[in-house]
Amino acid sequence: MSHGTLQFLDWFFIAFHTSFTLFNAVGWMFRKTRRAHLVTMGLTAASWFILGIWYGWGYCFCTDWHWQVRQALGRPIRFNSYIYFLIDETTGLAPDPALVDYTVLAVFLFSAAMTMALNFRDVFIRKKPSPPDS
Repeated sequence: MSHGTLQFLDWFFIAFHTSFTLFNAVGWMFRKTRRAHLVTMGLTAASWFILGIWYGWGYCFCTDWHWQVRQALGRPIRFNSYIYFLIDETTGLAPDPALVDYTVLAVFLFSAAMTMALNFRDVFIRKKPSPPDS
């Protein structure tokens, strides 16, 4: 793969993965995005907890592919967590990795609970029809 292609992929993964992650955190808030949010949360859960059986808890194929691109560019990532990478890359801070992992898990679980509850409400709990005008 050419150096230019690898650089494009590096930027693509930063933009796509960061957007995907932000959407996972807040997509449940908006009625129009809730169904898509349920799908992205399901994909994330499948990656973390099903693929994670073989690759390690919290495995993300997007992170794995991005790390392979960075390795090929000669800029390997020394972190397991994409969020930790973003914090380090954007701020230069080095927070406790366990704190980052627990915070990511807490946000994920909260967002998953919210999307399930709100999607359930949106689909199964219908508003009562308004009474006819007299």
